Amino acid sequence: MSPASVPAPLVGQVLNAAGQPDLSGVRRPVADEVDVTGCAVSGELPSGLRGSFVRNGPNPLFEPIGRYDLLDGDGMLHDVTFAEGGVTYCNRWIRSRGLRAELALGRAVYPGLGDVTSFPDRSLTGDAGPVKNPANTHVIEHAGRRLALWEGGLPTEVTRSLETVGEYDFDGRLVGAMTAHPRLDPRTGELLAFGYSLVEPYLRYHVVDADGTLSHSVDLELPAPVMIHDFVVTETHAVFLESPYVFDLANLGSGPLVRWMPERGARIGVLPRRGAATDVRWFDVEPGHVQHFWSGFADGDRIEFHGCRYDAPAFGMDDSVPLDERAAQDHTARPARFWVDLAADRAGWEPIDDLEGDFNRINPAYDGVRVRYLYMSAFTRSDRHLGDFDAIVRYDDLTGERAVWSAGPHGHVGEGVFAADPDGTAEDDGWVLVVVTDVTTDASDLVVLDARDVAAGPVARVHLPQRVPFGFHGNWFPEVAA
Repeated sequence: MSPASVPAPLVGQVLNAAGQPDLSGVRRPVADEVDVTGCAVSGELPSGLRGSFVRNGPNPLFEPIGRYDLLDGDGMLHDVTFAEGGVTYCNRWIRSRGLRAELALGRAVYPGLGDVTSFPDRSLTGDAGPVKNPANTHVIEHAGRRLALWEGGLPTEVTRSLETVGEYDFDGRLVGAMTAHPRLDPRTGELLAFGYSLVEPYLRYHVVDADGTLSHSVDLELPAPVMIHDFVVTETHAVFLESPYVFDLANLGSGPLVRWMPERGARIGVLPRRGAATDVRWFDVEPGHVQHFWSGFADGDRIEFHGCRYDAPAFGMDDSVPLDERAAQDHTARPARFWVDLAADRAGWEPIDDLEGDFNRINPAYDGVRVRYLYMSAFTRSDRHLGDFDAIVRYDDLTGERAVWSAGPHGHVGEGVFAADPDGTAEDDGWVLVVVTDVTTDASDLVVLDARDVAAGPVARVHLPQRVPFGFHGNWFPEVAA
């Protein structure tokens, strides 16, 4: 991208005049886009740590209209790059079509998800559409494209310098939204994804070839529009959890957008990776909900997968709740193991631990096969709320051992991302990278933990030039050899 085409830096205008909780504390947005070289480092950075940690998350540019939920904010990418000459940091808003429309007006025009059917007039949004796609949840790379993801719309392509290219539909082959949690098969190079919808078809599954061609799509029949945020794949199957967390558009304005309806039951769906709709098999399971899975694998007729299970989720998205009350109840998740016996036509689950947490990650080179080491952001303190983690946990699924590193009473922890050691040979050879914010200093560090021994604490800290607000998901993109 030429210097003339690089957009001028944006400056945020959020004052939080209404005192909204999701615009306060560690969730408070930053106002500036910055580029900083030579970030200060404490400790000793591993010599093999070469590449970029990129994290996505909500960071509204304008003062929101009505109630603001963390899921509503404009996407912002934060990049920490490790190179021979030192560590650099930069951040950029994702300049979505909706945000560009608001920039032209100098104010917000899109309401939040709690009032999602109050569409702004087209005279205000032009061709940006009735619902903003903030691309604020995840960032991946596949077939030479870097994509920022939001499960309610198309992926948004961005450059490695974090400039926005625009929405990407796989040359017109992607119809509808795409999950923020696709699965990249490290053996075949395929990208496996799905999209859920509030209108039929409620679930659509996709396979993208290693060269970026979307070559397989299938509509799967569900009895109702349910939230399916994540899924797992094995070497032979795609696996979905259909929980009774149901979208209820008729409830808008008088209650939550998504309602927990355990009387509807729950099912696990197993589909051959390139199967037809008639090939899916459903297995009843005790009602529960999972936002994030670690991964899955198959051993003969048995499929196992791990995730953090909610007994009864409640994530807010309720515009009828007064702004001075917390809409999202603190119903948190705990690690669980799920299983399906294809031969016996049965499925079930069992708890792994009673520690509350989420944001589950593995060494991505093992996605789809048996994984031994599971990493999780967790709560070890009773004064924390939904998503406000304070620790990183490593589970050894073979021995059952649990190791914990706590960020302390003032540390607020994001998602831990696995960065593999390029010279390593074992599954846990590498590092866990995580943004930690200290509320006493209002400063953020990118903490580097040894993935083999997270309890030992940081081997290094990169002191970031500005606070990184609490956000969602990111990835490690290793340096590509010239």
